[in-house]
Amino acid sequence: VQLQASGGGLVQAGGSLRLSCAASGRSFSRYTMGWFRQTPGREREFVARINWSGESTYNADRVKGRFTISRDNAKNTVSLQMNSLKPEDTAVYYCAAFGGGIYYWGQGTQVTVSS
Repeated sequence: VQLQASGGGLVQAGGSLRLSCAASGRSFSRYTMGWFRQTPGREREFVARINWSGESTYNADRVKGRFTISRDNAKNTVSLQMNSLKPEDTAVYYCAAFGGGIYYWGQGTQVTVSS
């Protein structure tokens, strides 16, 4: 599966952004999908994941109540709605697909939150 993320940008603290990730290839609906983020000098950090059907989601504590992950299996897309953004949310955001014990990564999209 190949992944293409988009939707990053510059936003003021308290604002919102919606990231999208388009997947190509077969069997998208078989994959658990997730979002991670990374800042320079730090390890990649888990943000949120969603199961194959979209019925089960899990967010990292740092984004609970602010970020919402969703997917559309008919369109092979996964999204991350980010509200009440904080400067500490600034990072490169990556979408990922997990299946068969393997992670597939897309290229990142930069999110910058100004104070």
